[in-house]
Amino acid sequence: MEARGRRLGIYLLSPLVLTLIFIFAFPTFMIFYLAFSYWGPLDGVNWLQAYESWNWGVNFGDVFRDADLWGSVWRTLLIMVVVVPVEFIIGLGLAMLFVRSFPGKPLFYSILLLPMMVVPAVTGYMFFMLFQATGPINQLVTYVTGLEAHWIWLGDPVLSMASVMLADIWQWTPLMFLILLAGMLGVPVDQMRAATLLGASWGQLFWRIVLPKMKIVMAIAIVIRSVEAFKLFDVMWIMTRGGPGVATETISVYVYKMTFFELEWSYVAAVGLIILVILTVLALLGMNAMQRAAKRKEEQLVTAG
Repeated sequence: MEARGRRLGIYLLSPLVLTLIFIFAFPTFMIFYLAFSYWGPLDGVNWLQAYESWNWGVNFGDVFRDADLWGSVWRTLLIMVVVVPVEFIIGLGLAMLFVRSFPGKPLFYSILLLPMMVVPAVTGYMFFMLFQATGPINQLVTYVTGLEAHWIWLGDPVLSMASVMLADIWQWTPLMFLILLAGMLGVPVDQMRAATLLGASWGQLFWRIVLPKMKIVMAIAIVIRSVEAFKLFDVMWIMTRGGPGVATETISVYVYKMTFFELEWSYVAAVGLIILVILTVLALLGMNAMQRAAKRKEEQLVTAG
């Protein structure tokens, strides 16, 4: 019976295993295979024959000498280090507000989550229209200041980067808010009530009770948004195409251009492997931070006990 049960388990899991092999293992093998060759779709041979132009990793050397690539990486990191802290601070403030009851809370809660539900491509088009020279943003500036505003938002290197960041902040702050609110709602209510009865202010409640119990949740929120911000593409491509020039060209936009415009598929495969390593390092750093926070929490519980 035990052997028959194992065989049944294997039969039931086989479709899932085969699907995972097709989705993950095969593309990964293909990327590794192409990254060590000069093969391209215009070579006139099947990709299986990429071994005929085997280069033993020359593409990886080219990656580290590619100034355009590393320029796009630095721009991506700039976006990440700006939008993630802003989204975290705004999301934390909103979570602190919504953890309490107030009139109309369900309605405002639904409104706050709407940006997160919008397709990123639609968000890009919305902000593309907003930041036109004759668009609503310039009209609003004109109305508030009384001076004619003709700023070319998407044609200026600095303003275009700021516009893209604002679009990302608008769309993904609700996700940060949702994660942090879930963490706050998990804080023991009896501790909050006891501290309130003892005369603790909201600031003291936050720093002494809420924050220590939310470190893991905060780390999760920051890691998720950091990885997603690193992969920013839809909004950027629709709003600026990476322009003006390469002022807003992120790593995803650069890879897209090299894949479909330059048709450098083997080189892009090498770039993709390096990006995978970078994202893996970011994820591991976040996981280590969460593990350290969880370990400290267990030690505190043991000490208190």
